[in-house]
Amino acid sequence: MQLPTARALRLATPAGSRRCALVLLGLTLLTLPRISAAVPSFASQTGMPCSQCHVVSFGVALTAYGREFKLHGYTYGGGEHPMPLAAMVQGGFTHTSADLPEPAAAHFATNDNLSLDQASVFLATRITSQIGMFAQATYSGEDRHFSWDNLDVRWARPVQNFFGTDAVVGISVNNNPTVQDLWNSTPAWAYPFIGSGLAPGPSAGPVIAGGFAQVALGATAYTMIHDHVYLEAGAYRGLSDHWLGNLGLYPDNNIHMEGAAPYWRAAYQFTQGEEHYFSFGTFGLSAKLQPDPAVPQSDRFTDYGFDGTYQYTPTDGPGTVSINASVVHEKQQLDATFAAGGSNNATNHLTTVAADMTYAWRQTYAASFGLFNTSGSTDPTYFGFGTSGTPDTRGYILMLEWVPFGKKDSWLRPWLNMRLGIQYTGYTRFDGGSSNYDGSGRSASDNNTLFLFYWLAF
Repeated sequence: MQLPTARALRLATPAGSRRCALVLLGLTLLTLPRISAAVPSFASQTGMPCSQCHVVSFGVALTAYGREFKLHGYTYGGGEHPMPLAAMVQGGFTHTSADLPEPAAAHFATNDNLSLDQASVFLATRITSQIGMFAQATYSGEDRHFSWDNLDVRWARPVQNFFGTDAVVGISVNNNPTVQDLWNSTPAWAYPFIGSGLAPGPSAGPVIAGGFAQVALGATAYTMIHDHVYLEAGAYRGLSDHWLGNLGLYPDNNIHMEGAAPYWRAAYQFTQGEEHYFSFGTFGLSAKLQPDPAVPQSDRFTDYGFDGTYQYTPTDGPGTVSINASVVHEKQQLDATFAAGGSNNATNHLTTVAADMTYAWRQTYAASFGLFNTSGSTDPTYFGFGTSGTPDTRGYILMLEWVPFGKKDSWLRPWLNMRLGIQYTGYTRFDGGSSNYDGSGRSASDNNTLFLFYWLAF
């Protein structure tokens, strides 16, 4: 499915909406920076350093303790003076192999840009012994606009006799499917965790990969049974024009969801010894959307995902290894779009595959590598880009990072953390082609991007 970026969501206008009446707006959130849940207020609350919850002392990837903390509703305590507020800043320098055809955002050049990509404030805290929350609002440096961001409010409690075994049961109210997930193999917290808001990115992705982020609200019920079996189910509803306006978005950001969109998640986790951790799971979402609310027909998007995680954490060694992988297949039933002439096919499909591996030394230095591939139906009218009429994109990501703080004896713990890094994204295929994919001579490799970034939390 073609999805709006956060930039498109915030800057949409009635004129822009009319031009895109048969398609739901341009690019996907797959290319935008991932937002970390590593906030100092949680470290203050628990009395633990950031490295207790996060594989590289700061960032998204969770340790076993971090997964338990989130599973139990962000309610662990132990800190002397919990501080519920935190802030984060992300930005850097972006260089592409060839200049962009036009600037990625107003007030920026077609290449070699310095930017403050995001400035966020967080309310992240335990509310009661069974209720906690993670709420974020973000100022976009590219859009020069402030709006709400990720939200996850949770209730959780342990149950001693759950069909003859122990379990944790809970409820999550959130605004982005998979943002409540415990693993980095699902879209909301997937690798590479951070990226440039000024870099080119593929123009299609499954609806579960950001299509509902901040424009829908849902509730799911979950349980972790005997620390092995995780089950979750719930549903999402699109927000009204009124509520989108209250939250910093616009009526044209409305995805016009018809009814409720069911969401499901199941996973199995286990360890071998004390050093090897594994998880395998499935997740999915099904939604009806109306590209034109004036007509009765709707389009249905059904996503099925499969994922896996492996972590190696030696008890007497300084190095850790983390591996994530996922496959998402989306079936697109385009009744409304096809009837209006917005697609060549009444049904399309889209499949994304991603895998990544990270080696971290003393939770301070990290080297990582990721692969991604998107493929789908041939439909020049619907996908509307490139010369092949397909969304096919593939490439790789290389990253080196330094996280000097976040440990037990770090300076200003827990009030300051920092992540500095170099990220290189390479494309062997982009929006359907490797050369002249857009009909004007641009090659996939012209979009290769070097991103030097900073990431601060305090």
